[in-house]
Amino acid sequence: MAESQSKIRFNLMSFAFSIRDFLFPRDNILDEVGIKNGDFVLDFGCGSGSYIVPLAEMVGNSGRIYALDMNPLAIENGRKIVSKNRLLNVQFILSDCDTILPNGCLDIVLMYDVLHDIDDAKPILYEMHRLLKPNGILSCSDHHLSRNEIVSIMTQSILFELSKEGKNTFSFSKVKESAI
Repeated sequence: MAESQSKIRFNLMSFAFSIRDFLFPRDNILDEVGIKNGDFVLDFGCGSGSYIVPLAEMVGNSGRIYALDMNPLAIENGRKIVSKNRLLNVQFILSDCDTILPNGCLDIVLMYDVLHDIDDAKPILYEMHRLLKPNGILSCSDHHLSRNEIVSIMTQSILFELSKEGKNTFSFSKVKESAI
């Protein structure tokens, strides 16, 4: 019974997000980040997959999207989106934190609408810090939290510092290893 409730809840969330995405296209948010052709991007907590198609277009064939989520339904839904759109540059990771990706392999990490669900952000921030290239960007947004809450969560570990505020997102730069 719990599994069917979980599936219903996920499907309702996905439906609500499809309406949101129609009214407020995800590319408008992604444009703030500065994603370029050839970038390697992690969508941490990919959920219903709202960002997969616009991300895949932005990074092009020479870039790569890693879509991570701890919910198998999210991964399943994302795979359907990839198949439907015949995307070749997306890989899925079923996990709550560990990615098994190599150190310094990512240009950008997206953490959109996930912070409010995380009890202890430190292990995740350490993993994101490990994954990002020296000039990598961690882009954050969470409509459940205030600006101060987001900045506090992201900077408390001294791994990241606020580098830019957009209309919809906050960009954090990786603090150099020697400063940690």
